[in-house]
Amino acid sequence: MAPDGLSLMSAAIAPKDMVFYRFLKPWLGDGLLLSGGDKWSRHRRMLTPAFHFNILKSYVRIFNDSVNIMHAKWKRLASEGSAHLDMFEHISLMTLDSLQKCVFSFDSNCQEKPSEYIAAILELSALVTKRHQQIILHMDFLYHLTSDGRRFRRACRLVHDFTDSVIQERRRTLPDQGLDDLLKAKAKVKTLDFIDVLLLAKDEDGKELSDEDIRAEADTFMFAGHDTTASGLAWVLYNLARHPEHQERCRQEVRELLRDREPKEIEWDDLTQLPFLTMCIKESLRLHPPVTMVSRCCTQDIVLPDGRVIPKGVICLISIFGTHHNPSVWPDPEVYDPFRFDPENTKERSPLAFIPFSAGPRNCIGQTFAMTEMKVVLALTLLRFRILPAGEEPRRKPELILRAEGGLWLRVEPLSAGHQ
Repeated sequence: MAPDGLSLMSAAIAPKDMVFYRFLKPWLGDGLLLSGGDKWSRHRRMLTPAFHFNILKSYVRIFNDSVNIMHAKWKRLASEGSAHLDMFEHISLMTLDSLQKCVFSFDSNCQEKPSEYIAAILELSALVTKRHQQIILHMDFLYHLTSDGRRFRRACRLVHDFTDSVIQERRRTLPDQGLDDLLKAKAKVKTLDFIDVLLLAKDEDGKELSDEDIRAEADTFMFAGHDTTASGLAWVLYNLARHPEHQERCRQEVRELLRDREPKEIEWDDLTQLPFLTMCIKESLRLHPPVTMVSRCCTQDIVLPDGRVIPKGVICLISIFGTHHNPSVWPDPEVYDPFRFDPENTKERSPLAFIPFSAGPRNCIGQTFAMTEMKVVLALTLLRFRILPAGEEPRRKPELILRAEGGLWLRVEPLSAGHQ
């Protein structure tokens, strides 16, 4: 584990390396995930208001609605008792459903019926993962000759056409007013979505984002926001299935919070009232970080504490998984123990010991969005279902995100209304 000074310094002078992310470029363009230098810093500043709590607040209703649809499906599947479900499959669809509503104000009803757009995103993610594992297909001209290359280009076109059409339509209807004015006006009618915020964003010189820039950022958010959150949620349900005492404590915390409320929905102000549930999410993100590593390219020499030097231009892979399982930082690292994140126990710990959302200037801009969604989904899931292990221990499978080989299967048992 690197000392704080080194890690922070490295984060400031080591932008993202492009080798690992190159295959995403035709799909995601120059969005925050893939851009660098001045373009990245300009966009990062312009996008920050999109993740302000005033905007995130209005998304909480969307999270509630999307998880309610998933739960209705689970109840149907479990009407005979309990259901065996692949958590990745169900939760990915639910997070994509949420994102489509938050980014585009579009409801494809994708949890209930097939959606061409959602299928294209899932296909693109799978194709990028597959290509990364086949070294000979790293060469663009060879990849484009394969059937996978053609499928990739076709799915890219479909996703881009969808995003472009929303942007064009919104440009025609967007009133000529500032972000704050629109926020007030829209609060009465509907959520201010990600596209609205991007269309209204201006830099210090009053320059707006181009349509191409907006498309790149919207597509990036759809990609980066669905799989990561789904992985985080699937693994926390797995960890709580294996630790029923922690699951029950979370459930009691949620019941207590919502006891006099009908309908039982999670609101923005509830999010700070679930300390134990939050500790359970964080410990699961430590044990099973959705993104297992990040890469950075050093823009200057970095002197290590022992005098050795990492030369400028070297690409460093930083293992988030390795950091989170380092026994000198985390005693008994394989043990799931939410009390590691009790405020009393975090005081002496380096802020860089726990980095599920990366660290430094290029940390994840959507981390509050992700934590908000995870809290809403987990709270309502535990209120309505008992989560139980199903079958063998899953094998961890690091791809673009941390998955489980053959899916992450759990049993869900509906709790009767009286027990909610």
